[in-house]
Amino acid sequence: AVEVVESGGGPVQEGGSVTLSCRISGLTRVDVTLGWFRQAPGKEREGVAVVDDNGRTSYADSVKGRFTISQADANNLFLQMNDLKPEDTATYYCAADSGLGIAGLDIPTSFAYWGQGTQVTVSS
Repeated sequence: AVEVVESGGGPVQEGGSVTLSCRISGLTRVDVTLGWFRQAPGKEREGVAVVDDNGRTSYADSVKGRFTISQADANNLFLQMNDLKPEDTATYYCAADSGLGIAGLDIPTSFAYWGQGTQVTVSS
C-alpha cells in the first residue's frame, strides 16, 4: 500500500520560514508527480507546488519566489517556505500520483495518494 506522511508544520511568525517534509512509500509507478497542496478553513484545496519525474516544477503565483519544492530522492519531498504571510496559514498536504505532470498543480483532485496534512499557522 502507498503511504504518504508529512511533517514539519507548526506556528511561525510573519516573515519567518518553515520546511515541510514528506515521505512516500509503496509507490512503484513510473512517471510520478509529487506535489504540495494546501487548504485553509472555508476554502478549496489549492495547488502550491509540484515536481514531475523529469524535475520540472510548477508553482502557484502566490508562492513564487518564496517557496521551493525539492526532492532528496523519489521517496522524499520537501517544501521550503520563506517570507511567510498570514494568508499562507493552512493545512498543507503532500500528494503523489503518476501520469499527471506539472499540470497536476491545477487539478488536485486527480492525485490518488495523499498524506494526512500538517498545519502551518502564520501570525502577524
